Amino acid sequence: MPAVEIESLRFAYHNGREAIAGVTCRVGRGERVAFVGPNGAGKSTLFLLLVGVLRGEGAIRVEGNTLSRSTLRQIRRSVGLVFQHPDDQLFMPTIAEDVGFGPAQTGLSRDELDARVAGALEAVGLGGLGSREPHHLSGGEKRAASLATVLSMEPGILALDEPTTGLDPRSRRRAIDLLERREQTLLVATHDLEMVLEVCSRAVLLDEGRIVADGRARDVLADGALMEAHGLEVPLSIRLGARRSEPPHPPA
Repeated sequence: MPAVEIESLRFAYHNGREAIAGVTCRVGRGERVAFVGPNGAGKSTLFLLLVGVLRGEGAIRVEGNTLSRSTLRQIRRSVGLVFQHPDDQLFMPTIAEDVGFGPAQTGLSRDELDARVAGALEAVGLGGLGSREPHHLSGGEKRAASLATVLSMEPGILALDEPTTGLDPRSRRRAIDLLERREQTLLVATHDLEMVLEVCSRAVLLDEGRIVADGRARDVLADGALMEAHGLEVPLSIRLGARRSEPPHPPA
């Protein structure tokens, strides 16, 4: 059974612009898939549809359950969505309360809840900072705290929208290392194509709400003509690697 199945999915905003235009996609359990594309391609919209924040036409199945009003709560427990903007996810007085909010709704004992919160904060590098107020965090710390709110729910699927945007090099490296260690099914919407090469085995290229390429991440991202046609660039590491592999020019 696939972790996620999307069939003929469509969604248009109130102004009539079709943000998702007939997307069909399947993600296997444990697969690591990057959704890439230019601004406005539909990546964030697709993730919001996946967890029922937006409602479209077509079918979405998560771990065999078809998304509907009756399955919405179950699907949101299966899919941990980290929003693009951390301030959309952090709303409690302290980080620990934010991280513990979801698990607290599942009937955990106090000891179990405290352990779940401590483990999630430790995993993202915020161990011991649970009493901090979210608005006192740096941008990188807010992103880490947002991820901790999802990890504490122990979902089978992680869906991360631009997880490395705005991070300094040390925070970015910590985030990549963390994602590489996770065993869940991983969906990442991102412009950080170097991160994709490290973390994801598959890349789905979206543009104007349609899938225009789907395959091995390195193959998709190395296709210069494809990338240019859809407003992207081949990652620098691939370009440099290609130059190094070129035979030297013969002496004049």
